[in-house]
Amino acid sequence: MTAGGQPTEDDHMIELILSVCMITQPQSCRNVHLTYAADRLTANQCMMAAQPQVAEWLTTHPRWQVRRWRCGMVGDAGHEI
Repeated sequence: MTAGGQPTEDDHMIELILSVCMITQPQSCRNVHLTYAADRLTANQCMMAAQPQVAEWLTTHPRWQVRRWRCGMVGDAGHEI
């Protein structure tokens, strides 16, 4: 990380990928990628810590519902769940 908190090429990043759909239009879905510094954080640890992050995302996006989520390293996580 730089002094300003920006990731550098040496930082390992992990993504929490949420599959979300609109409550009023359940067929309208998309993936949301939340990226975190993975300093000593594995994908399994990310999954265990994901529930509070998902709940926090939902409080700021009340028109959406989370169908599922997964974790992966940035670049390896893919785009489909």
